[in-house]
Amino acid sequence: MRAIVVSTPGDSSVLEYTEIPDPVPGPGEVLIDIAASGVNFIDIYHRIGRYEMPSPFVPGSEGAGTVAAVGSDVTDIAVGDKVAWANIPGSYAERAVIPATHVIPLPDGVDPETAAALLLQGLTAHYLTHSTYHVQPGDDVLVHAAAGGMGLLLTQVAKLCGARVIGTVSTAEKEKLAREAGADHVFRYEGFADAVKDLTGSGVHVVYDGVGAATFEGSLASLRPRGMLALYGAASGPVPPFDPQRLNPLGSLFLTRPTLHHYVLTRDELLARAQDVFGWATAGDLTVHISRRYPLADARQAHDDLESRRSTGKLLLIP
Repeated sequence: MRAIVVSTPGDSSVLEYTEIPDPVPGPGEVLIDIAASGVNFIDIYHRIGRYEMPSPFVPGSEGAGTVAAVGSDVTDIAVGDKVAWANIPGSYAERAVIPATHVIPLPDGVDPETAAALLLQGLTAHYLTHSTYHVQPGDDVLVHAAAGGMGLLLTQVAKLCGARVIGTVSTAEKEKLAREAGADHVFRYEGFADAVKDLTGSGVHVVYDGVGAATFEGSLASLRPRGMLALYGAASGPVPPFDPQRLNPLGSLFLTRPTLHHYVLTRDELLARAQDVFGWATAGDLTVHISRRYPLADARQAHDDLESRRSTGKLLLIP
């Protein structure tokens, strides 16, 4: 089969489009013919070595498609089922073997492309707004990169929770997208902390920050006393070492660095979150913005577009 393989960490040029042996499912595993693979910042972190991976490896952390074969002891998933998965590497390929415990059946009304565009970031938006900080009606919420794939979903889910959402973006085009997703106020990055404080008076209840180094200090300055900074990514680079004593004079703030893995520790939790996310989508409460589809062979271009922040919404690779 054809796949993207990374043999050594580096820039997008290390994404090699090549042929590798067809995978075979073992006990507890499912073989999936991939219809679409989501492109996410975690794929870039894997590629550059920020998150260490065994080499060589096939990148890609989410996908969707049709079950082609199952291991001998898999009983609740059948050949021909439409399924998706997230947070398991190997989706930049024509086929992938995935543990059956991580495979999620697609409900009626959710096609594989929508699932591949929605699942990982949708699950992330769910745990951030329902578990890391449970957004309540009337809360003020700051969402950075509000026009990206993650930001658009976070904005919509926070609005479903009843929040007033403030977004940050870099361009007028991205501001339009953020407002269409439901953002009540949208600011540029320069001086955003002052703008947030002027608007809210005391600051926001929570900041969802996937940008990292470039926004970290402003995120802290945007919080009200006892507010929470959920630092769930580092698109602009990792935050330098931080003295937790600083949280005290800033208002007894909370700082957390969550990741999806710890919020789907059981299959029941995974399926419950996925059911909510797909349910919102089928009900029309959650819109997935797929901005571009690339042939699998063009994975380098997809990474370049995401990394340079030229893109909006979700990027997909199509085998």
